[in-house]
Amino acid sequence: MSKRIAILQSNYIPWKGYFDIIGLVDEFIIYDEVQYTKNDWRNRNKIKSSSGTHWITIPVYQRSLQQKISETKVSTNNWGIKNWNSLKTNYGRAPYFKSYSSPLEDFYTTFKSPMLSEINVALIKLVCDFIGIKTKISNSAEYVLEGDPTKKLVSLCKQTGATHYLSGPAAKSYIRESLFQEENINIEWMDYNGYQEYQQLYPPFEHGVSVVDLLFNAGPTSRNYMKFIK
Repeated sequence: MSKRIAILQSNYIPWKGYFDIIGLVDEFIIYDEVQYTKNDWRNRNKIKSSSGTHWITIPVYQRSLQQKISETKVSTNNWGIKNWNSLKTNYGRAPYFKSYSSPLEDFYTTFKSPMLSEINVALIKLVCDFIGIKTKISNSAEYVLEGDPTKKLVSLCKQTGATHYLSGPAAKSYIRESLFQEENINIEWMDYNGYQEYQQLYPPFEHGVSVVDLLFNAGPTSRNYMKFIK
């Protein structure tokens, strides 16, 4: 029996392509036992506004370059209120804002974990519920991680019984495909080309924004603008 998995670091309310990867696999592993990278997607993402795109961010402490994503803590207590107000200000007039505002507002005003990874994972699972993605989501901390970066990925595939590994295209620059081939694991590369445009609140159209933009603008038809089939 074949099994496809994907392994990615958690991002803050990621773009639709991230959720397509989740929807295209049988198990999605959150890989936060790796170095936290500053000015990346871990604690911020882009949303649309009347003046263009801008960042929505969770402020965090970075105490060392060796700090893991799983060790990264939020640096302010009111980040949730600020982020929710930003979403409400910029998307309050979107056609499906009210369809998701109640559970999102509840999350942003009540979720109390100080850990960035836990915040990201909770939001990822919430968005999966919105879209109807049923993929199993697990954590790399549940598995044994040994060796260099590629060996760790291969090991995770073996530990989960994976026959296929779906990766984002950026990983082509460092993954040693031969190690997967030696274990009879097929590598598949996600293709982010060919996404259809939907009616965004603020033109011109921009694909590379948080998935909340798709949800607020397309609502129950959001799946029509994605690639996963599950």
